[in-house]
Amino acid sequence: MPATEQDLYARLDDLGLDWTTTEHPPLHTVAESKALRGELEGGHVKNLFLRDKNKKVWLIVAEEDRPVDLKAFRKRIGARGSLSFGSPELLMEVLGVAPGAVSPFGLINDVDCRATVILDEGLMEHRLVNVHPLRNDATTTIASADLVTFIRDCGHDPQIMDLEAAPE
Repeated sequence: MPATEQDLYARLDDLGLDWTTTEHPPLHTVAESKALRGELEGGHVKNLFLRDKNKKVWLIVAEEDRPVDLKAFRKRIGARGSLSFGSPELLMEVLGVAPGAVSPFGLINDVDCRATVILDEGLMEHRLVNVHPLRNDATTTIASADLVTFIRDCGHDPQIMDLEAAPE
């Protein structure tokens, strides 16, 4: 069984991290998020759960308005073939969440560390970031440095990358 929202909050508390969660109607797109967010301080994210032809998976955590050129990005990360969005079944298998609830907090369920985590350098410049807590009808605000602490505690070593930089 995937971790629950309560399991997530307990893990954040065990790590001594500060966080707050705001309830709202379900959100599926950045546009819906912008319309309903109110006055939440900090950076707002979009999450891309991607796979290549060899079924290697990546979780890209980017600032909501950051363009991500998947063709150029594929070369930078060494993906085999083109990148595509992971299926709902693969998403549930790896991160334990449904489409629309993709979040770096889903890494709590990736006990085999199958996902390679890429964090947007621009997003990490915000003191606070806002992410879904394993469901898309709430937003958890956490310090960007604390998000990295959580990701590392889940066994992942996130790469912080300038997503707008040209491929080498």
